[in-house]
Amino acid sequence: MSEFVAAPPFDIVIFGGSGDLAQRKLLPALYHRDQDGQLSDDSRIFAASRSEMSTGEFRELVLSALKKYLHDGGFNQEVWERFSDRLEYVAVDAVSESGWQDLAVAITDSGERTRIFYCATAPRFFGPIATRLGRSGLVESDSRIVLEKPVGHDRASAEAINNEVCAVFEEPQVFRIDHYLGKETVQNLLALRFGNAFFEHLWNRSTIDHVQITVAEDIGVGRRGDYYDKIGTMRDMVQNHLLQLLCLVAMEPPADLNPETIRDEKLKVLRALKPIGSENVKRNTSRGQYVAGAIDGEPVMAYLDELEDAAASNTETFVGIKAEVENWRWANTPFYMRTGKRMAMKSSEIVIEFTPVSHSIFPQENTALTPNRLTIRLQPNEGVKLSLMSKEPGPGGFMLRSLPLNLSFSDAFELRYPDAYERLLMEVIRGNPALFMRRDEVETAWAWVDRIISAWQERDIGVEKYVPGTWGPAGSALMLDRDNRGWHDSVDE
Repeated sequence: MSEFVAAPPFDIVIFGGSGDLAQRKLLPALYHRDQDGQLSDDSRIFAASRSEMSTGEFRELVLSALKKYLHDGGFNQEVWERFSDRLEYVAVDAVSESGWQDLAVAITDSGERTRIFYCATAPRFFGPIATRLGRSGLVESDSRIVLEKPVGHDRASAEAINNEVCAVFEEPQVFRIDHYLGKETVQNLLALRFGNAFFEHLWNRSTIDHVQITVAEDIGVGRRGDYYDKIGTMRDMVQNHLLQLLCLVAMEPPADLNPETIRDEKLKVLRALKPIGSENVKRNTSRGQYVAGAIDGEPVMAYLDELEDAAASNTETFVGIKAEVENWRWANTPFYMRTGKRMAMKSSEIVIEFTPVSHSIFPQENTALTPNRLTIRLQPNEGVKLSLMSKEPGPGGFMLRSLPLNLSFSDAFELRYPDAYERLLMEVIRGNPALFMRRDEVETAWAWVDRIISAWQERDIGVEKYVPGTWGPAGSALMLDRDNRGWHDSVDE
């Protein structure tokens, strides 16, 4: 277990500090880092939002959130007393001048410390927040701004947001967050590939048949229905989470761990993605939307019934894509991606399927050789599993069976390790951008996604209905079936 290194003193201002993301993820993450001794005594946490409340009322709100969202008895009264002393609340309106002077007064008497501004708000507020921070004289040379995903809803809006933010902050000061990049197993992709000699020799089109990336949720859109209906799964998940995972799998070996070197290699992958347009969008994509049904015996509503306006909606809650990276390493090797809501289980994993054995010496009536698979589990039960063929013990015959070599992080590392937001917040405080998206990454990813969305509209491709508790619509399975392949479903393994 790595030792926790104390972070330098900082002030963090969370815009949208009374909202769901701050209460459910950001403040519990900072509490855990305080619990492990990573926050200096004089570091402070400010919440800024339009709601009128006192600092005392805000602390009560945070206390309630911590007791709700900290798991495994994680709440400690002594830690809370220390943590609560860091918390302050300022009422600030992102789109008017209200409250900005109060915020300036609150944080200017800070001494030598880094200022971090976290935008836990809708993307349309990123630019106005940055602009008003600049006008209020709150941005210093070592200040940083964190932008939650998604940055915009297409390339044009992303460019507009980036232009507005970068008019106040230099690019190295801008941290575009994708919490999947903070997951332990995602970071282990670098160690797995470049810290083990035998994997890198195999990591190419000659020995890998295809790659599958799945990010599945068993929940619906819930109270986010009307917001979600404006963006859909393609914009919400594919443009950021799935494409970032694809980049880490497909990237060339970086020369070193310098953040810009790593991000340069990811950008090359995005630029090498084969375009999906009107001529091939029907064959290479699948759109779905869940209907009413049941999961584990509990009835669930249809997506349409979760909207305030129950009129028909063509917004997708599932996306499947066959992507190709057109370079020497990956030519003609498909990357199948899928993500959706109300699926069979909450599961995120990457499956690397290697090419079949070229010639079997074993009697076919006794066994069927299964291609070797490397499964990288992001959630739940983070870990790595390598499936190998092995002889079943016993006299007579030669029966083979696929068995896993299984590395479970929870078994290998008994201590609790930081979750994604904890790690990413510490990287922002330290000024390390390696786990964050650079502007050109974001805009290049949007350009690829925009073309697919435009092709859906041009070809009038609607959503295919699927039953909750399944792995999505039939069209997703058909996409692989055409290539004589099939999805690897975690629930069956």
